[in-house]
Amino acid sequence: GRAGAMERWTGRVALVTGASVGIGAAVARALVQHGMKVVGCARSVDKIEKLAAECQSAGYPGTLIPYKCDLSNEEEILSMFSAIKTLHQGVDVCINNAGLARPEPLLSGKTEGWRTMIDVNVMAVSICTREAYQSMKERNIDDGHIININSMNGHSVVPQSVVHFYSATKYAVTALTEGLRQELREAKTHIRATCISPGLVETGFAFKLHDNDPGRAAATYESIRCLKAEDMANAVIYVLSAPPHVQIADIQMRPTEQIS
Repeated sequence: GRAGAMERWTGRVALVTGASVGIGAAVARALVQHGMKVVGCARSVDKIEKLAAECQSAGYPGTLIPYKCDLSNEEEILSMFSAIKTLHQGVDVCINNAGLARPEPLLSGKTEGWRTMIDVNVMAVSICTREAYQSMKERNIDDGHIININSMNGHSVVPQSVVHFYSATKYAVTALTEGLRQELREAKTHIRATCISPGLVETGFAFKLHDNDPGRAAATYESIRCLKAEDMANAVIYVLSAPPHVQIADIQMRPTEQIS
């Protein structure tokens, strides 16, 4: 079963970006439940510290290690990987979860919002992927896994101007994940690459997008019965549990009631 399939990850190290809230927090918790050492990073670590304490008092077999890191800053990412190397040898599983949308349309959007999305959704994913791979390579880890949290917006452009640029960054994630799969294969490794592409997940995501209109954010999640962060965590466990000869390229999942 699944639990047995997760056994080989016991005691191994996973990095989860954007681990303080939403999908990242749910994924971090699930991996700790399955006995992994999870480095959870975010700009503010107080929520991750609280989650780490919860995991500990729940008696989960793994541990959650909070790490403060601003993913829009390469120096901070590199020093995080160097700290992980010093304290925990390296990264065996990298879950690039951190991502955000700013409401900046193509015809009128602010450059700064676009740049933030590129920095976090595209550049940080690429930098973390490279560093995780180098960490695996130097330790001869041949069964590592890199999972990118993508979006259904990485597969189709919806007629909603506030997410057009965001959608472009997620199309980039789709291309990066497939490119990564090809490079890992060319390098003759058995390290796997996967992306998971959800539709609406009930998190704080829409509240960041519509930060000047919380009513609109709330309505986003109230219109239909959305996916939950736990559904995403289950998908991550499913991907990690696949036998070594099975590489899941992408899991596209939507709420049953979602239109587009």
